[in-house]
Amino acid sequence: MINSGDTAFVLICAALVCVMTPGLAFFYGGLVRRKNVLTIMMQSFISMGVVTLIWVVCGFSLAFGTDVHGLIGNFQYAFLNGVGMVSSSTYGPTIPFIAFFAFQLMFAVITPALITGAFADRISFKSYLIFLVVWSLLVYIPIVHWVWGGGFLQKMGVIDFAGGLTVHASAGIAALATAIFVGKRTILPGESTAPHDVTYVALGTGLLWFGWFGFNGGSALAANGVAAIAVANTFIAGATAMVAWLWVSSVYEKRASLSAALTGAIAGCAVVTPASGYVQPWAAMVIGLAAGLVCYGSVRLHAKLNLDDALDVWSVHGVGGVLGTLLAGVFAVKSINGVDGLIAGNAHQFLMELLAVVIVLVYSFAVTFGTLKVINLFVPVRVSKELEIRGLDISLHGEWAYGEPADAAEPSVAAAVAAAPNQENPPVISSKKLSGVHA
Repeated sequence: MINSGDTAFVLICAALVCVMTPGLAFFYGGLVRRKNVLTIMMQSFISMGVVTLIWVVCGFSLAFGTDVHGLIGNFQYAFLNGVGMVSSSTYGPTIPFIAFFAFQLMFAVITPALITGAFADRISFKSYLIFLVVWSLLVYIPIVHWVWGGGFLQKMGVIDFAGGLTVHASAGIAALATAIFVGKRTILPGESTAPHDVTYVALGTGLLWFGWFGFNGGSALAANGVAAIAVANTFIAGATAMVAWLWVSSVYEKRASLSAALTGAIAGCAVVTPASGYVQPWAAMVIGLAAGLVCYGSVRLHAKLNLDDALDVWSVHGVGGVLGTLLAGVFAVKSINGVDGLIAGNAHQFLMELLAVVIVLVYSFAVTFGTLKVINLFVPVRVSKELEIRGLDISLHGEWAYGEPADAAEPSVAAAVAAAPNQENPPVISSKKLSGVHA
């Protein structure tokens, strides 16, 4: 039977998760260079349009329709056929099925948008639109079905409360694949790659953290104790990771940076996501501490490997999703949500989480890289050096964020292109990474 309190709770949580995509636009928009602010914001916002259409036409049905060989759903809910005001016995028995659809739609929207931080400043909008459609259909939707829609990982007993595998690990490893494929940014000698507006980053962090209460709490699909635990754990882990990241970055970088604290909070929320509805609050604090230390360590390792994942999507979301999924298998307790983890004597659960991580990482990386190679045969994935140096805001969208842009035909652009290094072998960038965010 439909419960009005549960329904209201899930609808509010869906709205909170919706706010996270504009929050991501501000978070990423503040981190990029001034000339590419609108471009990366556009990449987040357009996902709200494109992915919604996919989700209505067939995406929701393929993710949550009747299981086909453990790999994908069928088309029974295509165009929302049978998705209405009646509850589903499988997905939220006390809420209308359409409420579950709306809640899951918001997850589908933000997941591919997370990837955009990896290839910031250098991918064409046309190729991004194609990638957005193909990646959603071939990567996100199948993985959702495997984990949440009755697929083989769910049947094996894998747990992922709110998206450590489906959202963060899948998008994070896809970000790494895109960064490898498109290559490094073209950066002129002396050009700063520092975040152009940390106040944007702060605004984005606030919106993301606020929305995360719906992201994790709403995954209980009812206004109950599990939802309350998930909300509390989200804030505890985010706060702990913020302090841990700020501390360790201060030790290495000799300064206390706002962008460090903000990035740490996002990492903590990401890492606790798969475990939020399975663990005690004390475990959420341990998870937050691990998030701050491990994800920051990944950022520093990533810098030494000299891969240009521009906004450290892999380190924060990929490593974070993997770490959180494994820790869910360690700290889960049956008294909260019916599953025991490693510390409660269930080593099998941890091994299932480990296996699921390997499967999702390998699948997402391979399909993402292959998708980019195919797209590049028809539409160049990367923009030209001239457009990249000029800035994608004015080059691709004919708009700019602040003041008047430089004349598109000024000779300095051509001179800069001629002087710029080859994309395949750019110079070593002397500017430091700002507090764990790849400047």
